[in-house]
Amino acid sequence: MPKEIPGFYYDEEKNRYFPVKGPIPGSNSTRKQPSSASSMPATDATSGRCRPNGSSISTLVQARELDGNALHLRTGKKWTCHFETEILNNQVSQPQVWSYDETDHVAEGALEIIPINMITPEGETQIPALLAGSIHGLLSFYVVGKAGEHLVYGVKSMSSRVWPQNGESESEKWAKPPVPLWRIPGAFHRLSSDISRIRSPRKPYSVTSTPCSTASYTLITTLGSDRFGGSVFVLNPVDPFDPHSRNSYLGVVHNVASFNYTIWTADCSSKKNQAVVGTNRGAALVDLENGKVSWVFHSGSDVLAQQFELSGNGVLCGLRNGAILTVDVREGPGASSARLRKHLIPCTPSNKNDRSSTRKWFKINGNIHPTSTTYMPKSVSSLLSLQLYDQYFLASSMDGSIKLYDQRLLGRGPLQSYEGHVNTHTHIQLGVDPSEKFVVSGGEDHSLRVWNIRSGKLLFEKKVFSSYPLTLCTQTDEGSTQERGSCMQYLHEQGNCWGSWHGSRGGLFYTRWC
Repeated sequence: MPKEIPGFYYDEEKNRYFPVKGPIPGSNSTRKQPSSASSMPATDATSGRCRPNGSSISTLVQARELDGNALHLRTGKKWTCHFETEILNNQVSQPQVWSYDETDHVAEGALEIIPINMITPEGETQIPALLAGSIHGLLSFYVVGKAGEHLVYGVKSMSSRVWPQNGESESEKWAKPPVPLWRIPGAFHRLSSDISRIRSPRKPYSVTSTPCSTASYTLITTLGSDRFGGSVFVLNPVDPFDPHSRNSYLGVVHNVASFNYTIWTADCSSKKNQAVVGTNRGAALVDLENGKVSWVFHSGSDVLAQQFELSGNGVLCGLRNGAILTVDVREGPGASSARLRKHLIPCTPSNKNDRSSTRKWFKINGNIHPTSTTYMPKSVSSLLSLQLYDQYFLASSMDGSIKLYDQRLLGRGPLQSYEGHVNTHTHIQLGVDPSEKFVVSGGEDHSLRVWNIRSGKLLFEKKVFSSYPLTLCTQTDEGSTQERGSCMQYLHEQGNCWGSWHGSRGGLFYTRWC
Protein backbone atom coordinates (compact mmCIF):
# COMPACT_ATOMS: atom_id res chain seq x y z
CA MET A 1 0.00 0.00 0.00
CA PRO A 2 1.62 3.32 -1.06
CA LYS A 3 2.30 5.67 1.80
CA GLU A 4 0.23 8.87 1.94
CA ILE A 5 2.37 12.00 1.56
CA PRO A 6 0.80 15.38 2.39
CA GLY A 7 0.51 17.50 -0.76
CA PHE A 8 0.90 14.51 -3.11
CA TYR A 9 -1.26 11.72 -4.47
CA TYR A 10 -0.21 8.32 -5.82
CA ASP A 11 -1.03 7.28 -9.41
CA GLU A 12 -1.21 3.46 -9.57
CA GLU A 13 -0.91 3.28 -13.37
CA LYS A 14 2.20 5.47 -13.51
CA ASN A 15 3.53 4.04 -10.21
CA ARG A 16 4.68 7.41 -8.91
CA TYR A 17 3.61 10.41 -6.79
CA PHE A 18 2.29 13.68 -8.22
CA PRO A 19 1.77 17.01 -6.43
CA VAL A 20 -1.85 18.03 -5.87
CA LYS A 21 -1.12 21.48 -7.32
CA GLY A 22 -2.29 21.90 -10.89
CA PRO A 23 -4.27 19.48 -13.08
CA ILE A 24 -4.14 15.79 -12.29
CA PRO A 25 -2.07 13.97 -14.99
CA GLY A 26 -4.35 12.41 -17.58
CA SER A 27 -7.31 14.65 -16.72
CA ASN A 28 -9.02 17.14 -19.04
CA SER A 29 -7.30 20.48 -18.52
CA THR A 30 -10.36 22.35 -19.82
CA ARG A 31 -12.85 20.67 -17.55
CA LYS A 32 -15.80 22.75 -16.42
CA GLN A 33 -15.68 24.20 -12.91
CA PRO A 34 -18.58 23.41 -10.57
CA SER A 35 -21.36 25.96 -10.64
CA SER A 36 -21.93 25.78 -6.91
CA ALA A 37 -20.30 28.48 -4.81
CA SER A 38 -18.97 25.88 -2.45
CA SER A 39 -16.79 22.93 -3.46
CA MET A 40 -17.12 21.14 -0.12
CA PRO A 41 -18.02 17.44 -0.14
CA ALA A 42 -21.79 17.03 -0.36
CA THR A 43 -23.84 14.52 1.59
CA ASP A 44 -26.46 12.28 0.03
CA ALA A 45 -29.64 12.69 2.08
CA THR A 46 -30.63 9.04 1.89
CA SER A 47 -27.34 7.23 2.34
CA GLY A 48 -25.40 9.75 4.44
CA ARG A 49 -22.25 9.05 2.42
CA CYS A 50 -19.83 11.80 1.46
CA ARG A 51 -19.20 12.39 -2.25
CA PRO A 52 -17.41 15.08 -4.28
CA ASN A 53 -19.82 17.48 -5.98
CA GLY A 54 -17.18 19.07 -8.17
CA SER A 55 -13.85 18.37 -9.82
CA SER A 56 -11.68 21.10 -8.25
CA ILE A 57 -8.36 20.14 -6.69
CA SER A 58 -9.44 21.35 -3.25
CA THR A 59 -12.53 19.11 -3.39
CA LEU A 60 -10.48 16.04 -4.31
CA VAL A 61 -7.89 16.76 -1.62
CA GLN A 62 -10.58 17.17 1.05
CA ALA A 63 -12.38 14.02 -0.08
CA ARG A 64 -9.12 12.06 0.00
CA GLU A 65 -8.29 13.34 3.49
CA LEU A 66 -11.76 12.51 4.79
CA ASP A 67 -12.40 9.22 2.99
CA GLY A 68 -8.90 7.90 2.29
CA ASN A 69 -7.53 6.95 -1.13
CA ALA A 70 -10.76 5.27 -2.20
CA LEU A 71 -13.42 7.93 -2.82
CA HIS A 72 -17.15 7.33 -2.56
CA LEU A 73 -18.22 8.01 -6.16
CA ARG A 74 -21.72 7.54 -7.48
CA THR A 75 -22.04 5.13 -10.43
CA GLY A 76 -25.59 4.93 -11.74
CA LYS A 77 -27.86 4.31 -8.77
CA LYS A 78 -25.27 2.58 -6.62
CA TRP A 79 -22.58 3.74 -4.22
CA THR A 80 -19.15 2.23 -3.84
CA CYS A 81 -18.24 1.88 -0.17
CA HIS A 82 -15.68 0.36 2.16
CA PHE A 83 -16.63 -2.96 3.66
CA GLU A 84 -14.62 -2.22 6.82
CA THR A 85 -16.47 1.08 7.25
CA GLU A 86 -19.85 -0.60 7.05
CA ILE A 87 -18.79 -3.22 9.61
CA LEU A 88 -17.56 -0.53 12.02
CA ASN A 89 -20.75 1.49 11.59
CA ASN A 90 -22.80 -1.60 12.40
CA GLN A 91 -20.74 -2.31 15.54
CA VAL A 92 -20.92 1.26 16.78
CA SER A 93 -24.69 1.28 16.30
CA GLN A 94 -24.99 -1.42 19.03
CA PRO A 95 -23.21 -0.04 22.13
CA GLN A 96 -23.46 -1.22 25.72
CA VAL A 97 -23.95 1.35 28.50
CA TRP A 98 -23.45 0.94 32.26
CA SER A 99 -24.04 3.26 35.18
CA TYR A 100 -22.00 3.17 38.43
CA ASP A 101 -23.39 3.46 41.94
CA GLU A 102 -22.25 6.08 44.46
CA THR A 103 -20.77 8.37 41.81
CA ASP A 104 -23.39 11.14 41.97
CA HIS A 105 -22.03 14.68 41.65
CA VAL A 106 -18.38 13.61 41.27
CA ALA A 107 -17.72 14.27 37.56
CA GLU A 108 -20.05 16.99 36.28
CA GLY A 109 -17.19 19.52 36.27
CA ALA A 110 -14.36 17.68 34.49
CA LEU A 111 -13.21 14.18 33.58
CA GLU A 112 -9.88 12.79 32.36
CA ILE A 113 -7.93 9.52 32.19
CA ILE A 114 -4.23 9.51 33.04
CA PRO A 115 -1.76 6.60 33.18
CA ILE A 116 -0.11 5.85 36.52
CA ASN A 117 2.50 3.32 37.62
CA MET A 118 1.26 0.99 40.35
CA ILE A 119 3.04 -1.75 42.31
CA THR A 120 1.41 -5.13 41.59
CA PRO A 121 2.45 -8.76 42.32
CA GLU A 122 3.85 -8.86 38.78
CA GLY A 123 5.95 -5.77 39.40
CA GLU A 124 5.51 -2.13 38.53
CA THR A 125 2.67 -1.85 36.00
CA GLN A 126 1.15 1.06 34.16
CA ILE A 127 -2.61 1.30 34.67
CA PRO A 128 -5.32 3.87 33.86
CA ALA A 129 -6.72 6.18 36.52
CA LEU A 130 -9.89 8.22 36.10
CA LEU A 131 -9.79 11.75 37.55
CA ALA A 132 -13.20 13.26 38.21
CA GLY A 133 -13.84 16.86 39.18
CA SER A 134 -17.10 18.07 40.69
CA ILE A 135 -18.80 21.46 40.67
CA HIS A 136 -18.17 21.55 44.42
CA GLY A 137 -14.38 21.49 44.02
CA LEU A 138 -13.90 17.81 44.88
CA LEU A 139 -11.22 15.96 42.90
CA SER A 140 -11.73 12.16 43.07
CA PHE A 141 -9.52 9.29 41.87
CA TYR A 142 -10.60 5.93 40.48
CA VAL A 143 -8.65 2.93 39.20
CA VAL A 144 -10.18 1.52 36.00
CA GLY A 145 -10.06 -2.18 35.12
CA LYS A 146 -8.99 -5.34 36.92
CA ALA A 147 -5.92 -3.63 38.37
CA GLY A 148 -8.24 -2.21 41.03
CA GLU A 149 -8.39 -5.66 42.63
CA HIS A 150 -4.90 -4.97 44.02
CA LEU A 151 -6.21 -2.02 46.07
CA VAL A 152 -6.31 -3.15 49.70
CA TYR A 153 -8.62 -0.30 50.76
CA GLY A 154 -10.29 0.33 47.41
CA VAL A 155 -14.09 0.50 47.15
CA LYS A 156 -15.62 -1.07 44.06
CA SER A 157 -18.47 0.85 42.45
CA MET A 158 -21.26 -1.53 41.53
CA SER A 159 -22.44 -1.25 37.94
CA SER A 160 -25.79 -1.83 36.28
CA ARG A 161 -26.49 -2.00 32.58
CA VAL A 162 -28.83 0.65 31.21
CA TRP A 163 -28.52 -0.29 27.51
CA PRO A 164 -29.40 -2.50 25.76
CA GLN A 165 -32.45 -3.48 27.72
CA ASN A 166 -33.63 -7.06 27.61
CA GLY A 167 -34.65 -8.03 24.08
CA GLU A 168 -33.71 -4.64 22.62
CA SER A 169 -30.59 -5.61 20.68
CA GLU A 170 -28.72 -8.49 19.13
CA SER A 171 -25.73 -7.34 21.20
CA GLU A 172 -27.21 -9.43 24.04
CA LYS A 173 -25.52 -12.42 22.41
CA TRP A 174 -22.02 -11.01 22.74
CA ALA A 175 -22.36 -8.64 25.70
CA LYS A 176 -19.22 -8.41 27.81
CA PRO A 177 -18.99 -7.69 31.54
CA PRO A 178 -18.74 -4.02 32.52
CA VAL A 179 -15.43 -2.30 33.15
CA PRO A 180 -14.57 -2.48 36.90
CA LEU A 181 -14.25 0.87 38.67
CA TRP A 182 -12.51 1.21 42.06
CA ARG A 183 -12.57 4.36 44.15
CA ILE A 184 -9.44 5.13 46.19
CA PRO A 185 -10.84 6.29 49.58
CA GLY A 186 -7.98 8.54 50.68
CA ALA A 187 -7.12 9.86 47.22
CA PHE A 188 -9.12 13.06 46.92
CA HIS A 189 -8.55 16.79 47.15
CA ARG A 190 -10.89 19.67 47.94
CA LEU A 191 -10.10 22.73 45.80
CA SER A 192 -11.17 26.32 46.28
CA SER A 193 -14.19 26.33 43.92
CA ASP A 194 -15.93 24.40 41.14
CA ILE A 195 -13.53 22.38 38.96
CA SER A 196 -13.90 23.58 35.37
CA ARG A 197 -11.26 21.57 33.50
CA ILE A 198 -8.84 18.63 33.84
CA ARG A 199 -6.33 18.12 31.04
CA SER A 200 -3.17 16.09 30.43
CA PRO A 201 -0.73 17.08 27.68
CA ARG A 202 -1.33 15.08 24.53
CA LYS A 203 1.43 14.01 22.15
CA PRO A 204 1.29 14.04 18.35
CA TYR A 205 -0.12 10.74 17.10
CA SER A 206 2.19 8.23 15.46
CA VAL A 207 1.13 4.83 14.13
CA THR A 208 4.48 3.44 15.30
CA SER A 209 4.31 4.95 18.78
CA THR A 210 4.87 2.74 21.79
CA PRO A 211 2.76 2.94 24.94
CA CYS A 212 3.28 6.29 26.59
CA SER A 213 5.03 6.80 29.86
CA THR A 214 3.39 8.27 32.92
CA ALA A 215 2.28 11.86 32.32
CA SER A 216 4.61 14.39 33.91
CA TYR A 217 1.67 16.45 35.17
CA THR A 218 -2.07 17.00 34.90
CA LEU A 219 -3.61 20.46 34.57
CA ILE A 220 -6.60 21.34 36.77
CA THR A 221 -8.50 24.64 36.78
CA THR A 222 -11.23 26.00 39.03
CA LEU A 223 -14.06 28.27 37.96
CA GLY A 224 -13.89 30.83 40.75
CA SER A 225 -16.72 32.37 42.75
CA ASP A 226 -18.33 35.74 43.45
CA ARG A 227 -15.58 36.45 46.01
CA PHE A 228 -12.47 35.43 44.05
CA GLY A 229 -11.42 34.30 40.60
CA GLY A 230 -10.37 30.95 39.23
CA SER A 231 -7.04 29.22 39.82
CA VAL A 232 -4.65 26.98 37.91
CA PHE A 233 -3.34 23.84 39.61
CA VAL A 234 -0.91 21.11 38.61
CA LEU A 235 -1.14 17.51 39.81
CA ASN A 236 2.27 15.84 39.95
CA PRO A 237 1.75 12.06 40.17
CA VAL A 238 3.40 9.81 42.73
CA ASP A 239 5.58 7.22 41.06
CA PRO A 240 4.97 4.40 41.76
CA PHE A 241 1.56 4.28 43.42
CA ASP A 242 1.31 1.96 46.46
CA PRO A 243 -2.06 0.11 46.50
CA HIS A 244 -1.48 -1.17 50.06
CA SER A 245 -1.45 2.23 51.74
CA ARG A 246 -4.49 3.25 53.80
CA ASN A 247 -3.86 6.94 53.05
CA SER A 248 -3.53 6.43 49.33
CA TYR A 249 -3.03 9.36 47.01
CA LEU A 250 -1.96 9.61 43.38
CA GLY A 251 -0.13 12.90 43.48
CA VAL A 252 0.42 16.32 44.98
CA VAL A 253 -1.70 19.28 43.83
CA HIS A 254 0.13 22.62 43.53
CA ASN A 255 -1.44 26.04 42.98
CA VAL A 256 0.44 27.57 40.02
CA ALA A 257 -1.50 30.77 39.32
CA SER A 258 -4.60 32.65 40.43
CA PHE A 259 -6.80 35.05 38.46
CA ASN A 260 -9.31 37.75 39.26
CA TYR A 261 -11.51 36.34 36.51
CA THR A 262 -13.67 33.29 35.88
CA ILE A 263 -11.80 30.39 34.26
CA TRP A 264 -14.18 28.53 31.97
CA THR A 265 -11.76 26.22 30.18
CA ALA A 266 -8.08 25.36 29.66
CA ASP A 267 -5.72 23.21 27.58
CA CYS A 268 -2.10 21.99 27.75
CA SER A 269 0.63 22.41 25.17
CA SER A 270 2.33 19.23 23.98
CA LYS A 271 5.46 21.22 23.05
CA LYS A 272 6.09 23.38 26.10
CA ASN A 273 5.39 23.25 29.80
CA GLN A 274 2.57 25.75 29.52
CA ALA A 275 -1.19 25.98 29.49
CA VAL A 276 -3.76 28.34 28.03
CA VAL A 277 -6.82 29.34 30.05
CA GLY A 278 -10.07 30.84 28.80
CA THR A 279 -11.66 33.48 31.03
CA ASN A 280 -14.44 36.04 30.95
CA ARG A 281 -11.81 38.61 29.92
CA GLY A 282 -9.97 36.67 27.23
CA ALA A 283 -7.23 34.04 27.03
CA ALA A 284 -3.88 33.86 28.82
CA LEU A 285 -0.81 31.62 28.71
CA VAL A 286 0.44 30.24 32.01
CA ASP A 287 3.99 29.00 32.48
CA LEU A 288 3.49 25.91 34.64
CA GLU A 289 7.04 26.07 36.03
CA ASN A 290 7.08 29.61 37.41
CA GLY A 291 3.40 30.64 37.24
CA LYS A 292 4.04 33.58 34.89
CA VAL A 293 0.88 34.80 33.12
CA SER A 294 0.92 36.33 29.61
CA TRP A 295 -2.34 37.48 28.03
CA VAL A 296 -2.72 36.49 24.38
CA PHE A 297 -5.96 38.33 23.73
CA HIS A 298 -8.62 40.37 25.51
CA SER A 299 -12.28 40.27 24.61
CA GLY A 300 -15.65 41.28 25.99
CA SER A 301 -16.98 37.81 25.19
CA ASP A 302 -16.18 34.84 27.45
CA VAL A 303 -13.85 32.10 26.16
CA LEU A 304 -15.80 28.86 26.71
CA ALA A 305 -13.74 26.32 24.71
CA GLN A 306 -10.06 26.00 23.79
CA GLN A 307 -7.74 23.64 21.95
CA PHE A 308 -4.00 23.93 21.30
CA GLU A 309 -2.95 23.20 17.75
CA LEU A 310 -0.62 20.20 17.55
CA SER A 311 2.21 22.50 16.47
CA GLY A 312 1.86 24.43 19.72
CA ASN A 313 2.00 27.71 17.77
CA GLY A 314 -1.69 28.52 17.89
CA VAL A 315 -4.80 28.08 20.00
CA LEU A 316 -8.39 27.69 18.85
CA CYS A 317 -10.72 29.70 21.08
CA GLY A 318 -14.50 29.41 21.06
CA LEU A 319 -16.38 32.42 22.43
CA ARG A 320 -19.77 32.95 24.02
CA ASN A 321 -20.88 35.06 21.03
CA GLY A 322 -20.25 32.10 18.68
CA ALA A 323 -16.93 33.20 17.16
CA ILE A 324 -14.06 30.70 16.81
CA LEU A 325 -10.70 32.49 16.71
CA THR A 326 -7.20 31.26 15.88
CA VAL A 327 -4.72 32.95 18.23
CA ASP A 328 -0.98 32.96 17.48
CA VAL A 329 0.92 32.43 20.73
CA ARG A 330 4.48 32.34 19.34
CA GLU A 331 5.31 35.98 19.97
CA GLY A 332 4.49 35.79 23.68
CA PRO A 333 2.88 39.20 24.20
CA GLY A 334 3.12 40.74 27.64
CA ALA A 335 0.32 41.19 30.12
CA SER A 336 -0.25 44.84 29.14
CA SER A 337 -3.29 45.42 26.91
CA ALA A 338 -1.40 48.18 25.09
CA ARG A 339 0.94 45.61 23.53
CA LEU A 340 -1.87 43.58 21.97
CA ARG A 341 -3.08 44.30 18.43
CA LYS A 342 -6.56 45.73 18.10
CA HIS A 343 -9.12 44.11 15.79
CA LEU A 344 -12.76 44.74 15.02
CA ILE A 345 -14.47 41.39 14.44
CA PRO A 346 -18.03 40.86 13.17
CA CYS A 347 -20.26 38.84 15.49
CA THR A 348 -21.62 36.92 12.49
CA PRO A 349 -20.35 36.54 8.91
CA SER A 350 -23.43 38.30 7.51
CA ASN A 351 -22.59 41.45 9.49
CA LYS A 352 -18.98 41.86 8.40
CA ASN A 353 -19.82 44.72 5.98
CA ASP A 354 -22.21 46.46 8.36
CA ARG A 355 -20.30 48.93 10.50
CA SER A 356 -23.32 51.08 11.28
CA SER A 357 -24.31 49.10 14.36
CA THR A 358 -21.76 48.55 17.15
CA ARG A 359 -23.94 45.80 18.56
CA LYS A 360 -22.97 43.55 15.64
CA TRP A 361 -19.24 44.00 16.11
CA PHE A 362 -16.90 43.32 18.97
CA LYS A 363 -13.34 44.32 19.75
CA ILE A 364 -10.45 41.90 20.14
CA ASN A 365 -7.00 42.88 21.38
CA GLY A 366 -4.55 40.13 20.51
CA ASN A 367 -2.44 38.39 17.91
CA ILE A 368 -5.25 36.76 15.97
CA HIS A 369 -5.91 36.08 12.30
CA PRO A 370 -9.18 37.84 11.35
CA THR A 371 -9.43 35.81 8.14
CA SER A 372 -9.04 32.59 10.15
CA THR A 373 -12.25 33.18 12.03
CA THR A 374 -15.51 31.28 11.73
CA TYR A 375 -18.80 31.40 13.54
CA MET A 376 -21.21 29.01 15.21
CA PRO A 377 -24.91 29.97 15.47
CA LYS A 378 -24.75 30.27 19.28
CA SER A 379 -22.18 30.10 22.10
CA VAL A 380 -19.39 27.61 21.44
CA SER A 381 -19.69 24.61 23.74
CA SER A 382 -16.76 22.39 22.72
CA LEU A 383 -13.73 22.37 20.39
CA LEU A 384 -11.83 19.22 19.43
CA SER A 385 -9.00 19.12 16.89
CA LEU A 386 -8.19 15.91 15.04
CA GLN A 387 -4.66 14.51 15.20
CA LEU A 388 -4.65 12.39 12.04
CA TYR A 389 -5.45 15.52 10.01
CA ASP A 390 -4.24 18.40 12.11
CA GLN A 391 -6.01 21.07 10.03
CA TYR A 392 -9.44 19.66 10.89
CA PHE A 393 -11.42 20.36 14.06
CA LEU A 394 -14.89 19.68 15.44
CA ALA A 395 -16.99 22.37 17.06
CA SER A 396 -20.35 22.36 18.84
CA SER A 397 -22.56 25.22 19.96
CA MET A 398 -25.44 25.76 22.35
CA ASP A 399 -28.12 25.44 19.69
CA GLY A 400 -27.35 21.77 18.99
CA SER A 401 -25.01 22.37 16.03
CA ILE A 402 -21.96 20.13 15.56
CA LYS A 403 -19.71 20.86 12.59
CA LEU A 404 -16.37 19.82 11.08
CA TYR A 405 -14.05 22.57 9.82
CA ASP A 406 -10.83 22.84 7.84
CA GLN A 407 -8.63 25.65 9.21
CA ARG A 408 -7.28 26.31 5.72
CA LEU A 409 -10.77 27.00 4.32
CA LEU A 410 -12.73 28.52 7.16
CA GLY A 411 -14.23 31.15 4.87
CA ARG A 412 -16.09 28.46 2.95
CA GLY A 413 -17.92 27.18 5.98
CA PRO A 414 -18.03 23.70 7.53
CA LEU A 415 -17.04 20.54 5.67
CA GLN A 416 -19.62 18.40 7.46
CA SER A 417 -22.58 18.81 9.82
CA TYR A 418 -23.95 16.33 12.34
CA GLU A 419 -27.70 16.42 12.90
CA GLY A 420 -29.74 15.37 15.92
CA HIS A 421 -27.75 16.82 18.83
CA VAL A 422 -29.88 18.51 21.52
CA ASN A 423 -28.37 21.47 23.39
CA THR A 424 -29.81 24.88 24.24
CA HIS A 425 -27.59 26.36 26.95
CA THR A 426 -25.26 23.69 28.37
CA HIS A 427 -21.46 23.33 28.28
CA ILE A 428 -21.52 19.76 26.84
CA GLN A 429 -18.25 18.19 25.65
CA LEU A 430 -17.56 16.22 22.47
CA GLY A 431 -15.38 13.10 22.19
CA VAL A 432 -13.84 11.10 19.36
CA ASP A 433 -12.72 7.48 19.20
CA PRO A 434 -8.97 6.72 19.03
CA SER A 435 -9.09 6.09 15.25
CA GLU A 436 -10.97 9.40 14.77
CA LYS A 437 -13.75 7.78 12.76
CA PHE A 438 -16.61 8.64 15.13
CA VAL A 439 -17.74 11.60 17.24
CA VAL A 440 -19.82 11.02 20.37
CA SER A 441 -21.79 13.30 22.68
CA GLY A 442 -24.57 13.35 25.22
CA GLY A 443 -27.51 15.74 24.97
CA GLU A 444 -29.85 17.76 27.14
CA ASP A 445 -32.55 15.21 26.33
CA HIS A 446 -30.48 12.60 28.29
CA SER A 447 -29.67 10.82 25.02
CA LEU A 448 -26.39 9.37 23.80
CA ARG A 449 -25.47 9.88 20.14
CA VAL A 450 -22.60 8.87 17.87
CA TRP A 451 -21.95 9.96 14.29
CA ASN A 452 -19.58 8.84 11.55
CA ILE A 453 -17.15 11.77 11.19
CA ARG A 454 -16.64 11.31 7.46
CA SER A 455 -20.22 10.84 6.31
CA GLY A 456 -22.05 12.72 9.07
CA LYS A 457 -24.43 9.79 9.47
CA LEU A 458 -26.11 9.38 12.87
CA LEU A 459 -25.38 5.79 13.96
CA PHE A 460 -26.88 5.63 17.45
CA GLU A 461 -29.44 7.69 19.34
CA LYS A 462 -31.06 6.53 22.58
CA LYS A 463 -32.09 8.02 25.91
CA VAL A 464 -29.79 6.20 28.34
CA PHE A 465 -28.75 8.78 30.97
CA SER A 466 -30.58 9.72 34.16
CA SER A 467 -29.40 13.33 33.69
CA TYR A 468 -27.64 15.01 30.80
CA PRO A 469 -23.87 14.34 30.70
CA LEU A 470 -21.62 17.39 30.86
CA THR A 471 -18.16 15.81 30.66
CA LEU A 472 -16.74 13.10 28.42
CA CYS A 473 -13.48 11.30 27.71
CA THR A 474 -12.83 8.36 25.42
CA GLN A 475 -10.56 5.34 25.61
CA THR A 476 -9.53 2.24 23.72
CA ASP A 477 -9.68 -1.37 24.81
CA GLU A 478 -6.57 -3.33 23.82
CA GLY A 479 -4.18 -3.62 26.74
CA SER A 480 -1.76 -0.68 27.02
CA THR A 481 -1.77 3.10 27.33
CA GLN A 482 -1.58 5.60 24.49
CA GLU A 483 -2.25 9.28 24.04
CA ARG A 484 -4.94 9.93 21.44
CA GLY A 485 -8.00 12.06 20.88
CA SER A 486 -9.61 14.25 23.53
CA CYS A 487 -7.93 12.70 26.55
CA MET A 488 -5.34 10.17 27.69
CA GLN A 489 -6.34 6.95 25.96
CA TYR A 490 -5.84 3.45 27.25
CA LEU A 491 -6.42 -0.13 26.15
CA HIS A 492 -7.45 -2.73 28.72
CA GLU A 493 -8.16 -6.43 28.87
CA GLN A 494 -11.59 -6.49 27.27
CA GLY A 495 -10.64 -6.89 23.58
CA ASN A 496 -10.66 -4.78 20.43
CA CYS A 497 -13.16 -2.12 21.50
CA TRP A 498 -13.24 1.53 22.43
CA GLY A 499 -15.26 3.19 25.11
CA SER A 500 -16.33 6.55 26.48
CA TRP A 501 -16.79 7.80 30.05
CA HIS A 502 -19.58 10.30 30.69
CA GLY A 503 -19.90 12.43 33.81
CA SER A 504 -23.24 13.86 34.94
CA ARG A 505 -24.97 14.95 38.11
CA GLY A 506 -26.53 11.50 38.19
CA GLY A 507 -23.15 9.76 38.24
CA LEU A 508 -20.59 8.11 35.97
CA PHE A 509 -21.56 6.14 32.86
CA TYR A 510 -19.40 3.95 30.64
CA THR A 511 -20.21 3.07 27.02
CA ARG A 512 -18.45 0.31 25.13
CA TRP A 513 -18.53 0.75 21.35
CA CYS A 514 -17.66 -2.53 19.64
